[in-house]
Amino acid sequence: MKKLLTLTCLVAVYLALSSHDMFLKMNTYFVQPNSEVIIHLYNGTFDQSENVITRDRMLNVSIVSPDGSIANPPKSAWSEEGKITVLKTKTTGEGTYVAGVSTAVKSIELSAEDFNGYLVHDGIMDVLEQRKKTGEDKNPAVEKYSKHVKAIFQAGNATTDSYKKELGYPVEFIPMQNPYSLKVNDQLEVRLLRSGKPAANQLVYASYGGFHSHSDTGGHLVAVKTRTDKNGIAKIPLSKPGHWYVSSIYMEKSSDEGIDYESNWSTLTFELKD
Repeated sequence: MKKLLTLTCLVAVYLALSSHDMFLKMNTYFVQPNSEVIIHLYNGTFDQSENVITRDRMLNVSIVSPDGSIANPPKSAWSEEGKITVLKTKTTGEGTYVAGVSTAVKSIELSAEDFNGYLVHDGIMDVLEQRKKTGEDKNPAVEKYSKHVKAIFQAGNATTDSYKKELGYPVEFIPMQNPYSLKVNDQLEVRLLRSGKPAANQLVYASYGGFHSHSDTGGHLVAVKTRTDKNGIAKIPLSKPGHWYVSSIYMEKSSDEGIDYESNWSTLTFELKD
């Protein structure tokens, strides 16, 4: 019990010191052509945003239209509602749209215990195991991190191939099928790219709105835990309707002076109908 309480405290310290996962969310991902749409940027969990993201942190904001063209909304298109950052944009014709946000790099320094607790909490288990093997789990760590998030939404009934559009983010998910061609109990395949190349053997998590809990060791519990194959593809069984997300944290050793690790966080959100 004492060990569990200690880990819980470590996780709480980390969460107080740094931001969490990031998601682009909509009240509904099914919208009308030629209409205004509102996209929320959550920084926290899939169900609750802990703080707003200032515009100076946004290196790239992109909206992919059904014809594959990309627009970059101005900073004035953003506003804030409490702890949620809000983007207002417009659809044109029918089809599938993609919204993306990529943030600037920030860094944080954590004690060995806090960093190890963070790795457990956010499911970065490969790095934790490597630290244990080398004895580095006893060392503090300086990490630089950035986040790259996407949402896919559908205007009208006609689906388009624009969901495949790459935004050139350091890490990003590319669906292999249009999510709006799928139904409950289908399987979505997503390719994870790191610097434009498939990221093999990478842990990938997926879940849906309302599903959020923790294990006894402080890690996330999610609906799906899997890995990418040699081609960077992860398979996500879609077990129920609702708002879904796919996420991964690509962390690696850094060669930058004074930096131990670099992490790039990636999420993809969409909605599945009954």
